[in-house]
This record gives sequence, structure tokens and C-alpha cells, in this order.
Amino acid sequence: MKPTVLVSGSLAYDQIMDFPGFFKDNILPEKIHVLNVSFFVKQLRVSFGGTAGNIAYNLALLGLRPTALGNVGDDFSRYRRWLGRHGVGINQIKVMPGSRTATAFIITDQADNQISAFYPGALASPYKLQTTNYKLQAQLAIIAADNPANFLSLSAAYRRKKIPYIFDPGQQVALLSGSQIRRATSGARVFISNDYELSLVLKKTGWSLARLRRQVELVVTTLGSEGSIIYAGSKRIKIPSAKPKNTSDPTGAGDAYRAGLIYGLVNHWPLDKAGRFAGLVAVYTVEQYGTQTHTFTWADLKRRYRQNFGEPL
Repeated sequence: MKPTVLVSGSLAYDQIMDFPGFFKDNILPEKIHVLNVSFFVKQLRVSFGGTAGNIAYNLALLGLRPTALGNVGDDFSRYRRWLGRHGVGINQIKVMPGSRTATAFIITDQADNQISAFYPGALASPYKLQTTNYKLQAQLAIIAADNPANFLSLSAAYRRKKIPYIFDPGQQVALLSGSQIRRATSGARVFISNDYELSLVLKKTGWSLARLRRQVELVVTTLGSEGSIIYAGSKRIKIPSAKPKNTSDPTGAGDAYRAGLIYGLVNHWPLDKAGRFAGLVAVYTVEQYGTQTHTFTWADLKRRYRQNFGEPL
């Protein structure tokens, strides 16, 4: 039977825009206190996105059975059909009447820097697990960036149900207190973030990296084009990046990385292999404009894994 993965986070419509210049040429540091800029974008694409949607989409492409959890608005029907067609479980998605589905507005410049605005819509209401006539069980769960209230409720629920989980607060780290971070992290199997978010977590919690490593089985730190680092016990495993054919749009690469990592974890792969595979899955998103516009086959993955890392998958 295919492993089941619970995926919580945002379900959103992404409005992705491409700026054919560099933000640094249009923002004057000495005038930052009176900032007033407008970027003339050359491309706009509205696509399905959000952390939960992106991770679940990639997990389904890899052949797992993801179930997405989250609040959405009355305008979610197109997205719901899309997820259902691609093998994502949708029975834990809750429609909030009178609300709109969350929307992200993302502008990317030629250096892959991004300026974003996020309208939470239905995500502003805390999510409640729908356990009536539904047995909550899974091999693994991931708690990705979402309404911060959900971090504590879902982590507590997974601990009660003895479901191992990944804590992935993402950009929401800025909204969390040190106490909230410590509570959600305690009991997690994996803590994952980028290097900036990790620094902020350590500052807010007062923990050292060594202390965080003692709290969880794995600490995973993504470094963009520089790859990633996986800390496991006393081991520090440096993971090289895979090479994309192009860099059309970096949006969603981190979510795809998480899906690849989850695949490796539920299949009990060695951590270095799981990390390399995660980086490989991420490049497929980078190569396409949008976050759920790419696809791949296992033949593709095996070929490109050997090309990038010099060994069979």
C-alpha cells in the first residue's frame, strides 16, 4: 500500500509576476523610509499554489497518497477538481462560507529576488481537524506555513495520535513567539527551514543549534542554489544541489524539496540520498513558470539523478 502523508499549510491562488529588471536598481537605501515604487511586469500567471497544495501535488506525482488539510473559500471549486484529478486527498479541506481562498501576489526579478503580498482569506480562521467518520492516521505528517494557530493544534493532535511529523513554519516564524516555536517543535521528528529562518528560530527560542538538534531527530536547512544540510544526531550531511535546465521561476522550489525529502523518509532511504533526491525534485518547479505546472516520470528522475550525482537512484 502507498504511504499516506498528511499535509497541512496554505491552499492558495498564486498570482506570479516576472519583473525584467533588478529590484536593487529601483530601491534607494537612503530613501527606504519614503519608499514608493512600482514595477512594470512582463508576465502574469494565476496558478494553484500554497504550501499544502504544492507539497501535496509533488507527493502525488511521486506516487504517494497525500491528504491536504486547510481552510478555503467559496471560490475553491476549480482548485479542488485539480487536486482530485492529480491524486490528492481532499476530504480534510474545509470551505469557509462567505470567504475567499487565500491569494499570494509574487513579483520575481532577474536575480530571483522576490517581493510578495499574501491575502489570507479563509486561512485567517483556525483550522479544525474533521475527525467525524474519519480515522486520522498516516505514516508521516508535515505542518507547513499556515495560520500560526494551526501549528500548536496540529502538533498536539499528531502527538496524541502518535503520528510522526515535520515542523516547517517557513515565513510564519516572524509571527511566532519563542514559546510557540518550542511547543510545536517538541515532539517533531524533523524541523526544516531555510538558513535565515533557522537563525530567527534560534534567536526567538534562545536555543543553540546543538539544543535544537537534541529536540528532533533531523534538522534540515535549505540553502537555495547551494543545496542543503541535514543534521542527524552528531552527523552533519552536506547535500549538493541539482542543476536546473533553466531558472524560469523559483516559486515553489522549497515545497517540491520537502516532497522529495518526505518520499525518501517514508521509504527509509539513507539521508544523503533523500536529500539529493529532494533537491532534484525541486529543480522541476524552478524550470516551469508557476508552482504546479511541472510534471515528471520516474524515468526522468532516474536519468537526471545519475546525471547530477554520478550514481543510480
